[in-house]
Amino acid sequence: MDTSRKKKHLSQAMAFLILFGIVSLFSDMTHEGASSIRGAYLSIMGASAGAIGFFSGLGELIGYSMRYVFGKLTDKTRQYWPITIIGYVLDVMAVPALALVGEDGWVWACLLLLIQRMGKAIKKPAKDTIMSFAASQEGVGKSFGLQELLDQIGAFLGPVLLYLVMLFRTEGDVFQTYAFCFAVLAIPGVITLVLLLFTRRRFPNPEQFEPEPKEHVPFRMRKSFVLYIAGISCFAFGFIDYSLIIMHVSNVYTGLAANLAETSSLVTEGTLPLLYAGAMLVDAIAALVFGHLYDRIGVKALMLSTLLSSVFAIFVFSIHSVPMLLVGVALWGVGMGAQESILKAVVTSMVPKDCRATGYGIFECSFGIFWFLGSWIMGVLYDLSIPAMVAVSVIAQLLAIPLYLASDRRARVENARLGSSKTDGMVS
Repeated sequence: MDTSRKKKHLSQAMAFLILFGIVSLFSDMTHEGASSIRGAYLSIMGASAGAIGFFSGLGELIGYSMRYVFGKLTDKTRQYWPITIIGYVLDVMAVPALALVGEDGWVWACLLLLIQRMGKAIKKPAKDTIMSFAASQEGVGKSFGLQELLDQIGAFLGPVLLYLVMLFRTEGDVFQTYAFCFAVLAIPGVITLVLLLFTRRRFPNPEQFEPEPKEHVPFRMRKSFVLYIAGISCFAFGFIDYSLIIMHVSNVYTGLAANLAETSSLVTEGTLPLLYAGAMLVDAIAALVFGHLYDRIGVKALMLSTLLSSVFAIFVFSIHSVPMLLVGVALWGVGMGAQESILKAVVTSMVPKDCRATGYGIFECSFGIFWFLGSWIMGVLYDLSIPAMVAVSVIAQLLAIPLYLASDRRARVENARLGSSKTDGMVS
């Protein structure tokens, strides 16, 4: 009888993970579709590389730093669903509103992008905590890998949808075509909200998936967690935002190098969304592969993915060749997919259930601050010296690897002292 109940419980947990993953699919279809043309859109409206880097980084700063606030709020109120829903509304509705800005309205477009990132800040700690309750029953690496796989299917379909819109829309200039693309993204945005409300009705109390701890364990910034935060901060600092990548591709491959037959035939304004779609497809596969790998070898999977993705900037910015560009974008996708799945899995492994939203908030706040600083500095360096920007990007990401290793070793020591291998430490 108990075995039957357990199987049913695990089945319900997986059903929840899949259903919420489909919500994320349409959500990512909305805002990742926008990301595929966002940098080029801002550039057309007159924004400089420095401005794009600044606002992209500021968006990430808001999107991550405020997660600490909303993580604390989530742990305090336990209002997981209301907070998640409010965040989703802001997240997916700010994107189609970009269609309403004028041809010189890049500042207004940037403000809408900041609102979209605020929506993510509100929803993410609550959403990730909800997901972690079910993930704890199914394997955290596998579960977050599955979540990221579904996310990135949406992130793949969004740019493909915009490619088709650009392909069949023949009237209007480039700016009007881009604006129309943002308006089309209202469709997956509305579907996201409908499915989210259905998921809430189907699973009103997801916290019941994971048993309550026998005693309350207050969150403490252990040395292993501090080292882990330092590692992900180095990675975030060095990982160049895609807005800068797509601006570079738009300028160099479709503009300055338009006289090259190879470039003009493969990389055009119309195919830019497909480039991002390809990165998202790699992201999806990497998330599933490295998520499963994390459940088997622990933090070594994170170190391997970081090593692979750290050199993407060399291929994208230093070698003006379409094949090398595709390699670089694919490696960028590996970094995104592996980090999105494994980073969340590590926090679930390190932080107890009753203060996990706070743990997510701290982790994502630090990630966002360094993503902001890195994006801003990378944008400035791009205008000054592309080789210097590439060097800083690679070195910063590689610095994360020894910090991950040190965090893992410290967690082993802390777990040995506690007489436990799973309660509060990094699984390895």
